[in-house]
Amino acid sequence: MSKQDIVELVPKPRTKFIRVKCSGCGSEQTIFSAASTNVKCLACNQEMAKSGASKIQIRTKIISVYT
Repeated sequence: MSKQDIVELVPKPRTKFIRVKCSGCGSEQTIFSAASTNVKCLACNQEMAKSGASKIQIRTKIISVYT
């Protein structure tokens, strides 16, 4: 068994946490890439991401992605 075979045995997660900035008020928020509900800004209640089949559709600026 080679080293490459061992690496393939450990699955990598398909989901991530994403840091986004609200386009309305400028506040930052961390959201989950597979959220099952629509994500709204905690400060101004503007929709930041819309839930889809398995991933979300981000409607604002992405600051960073945490793996």
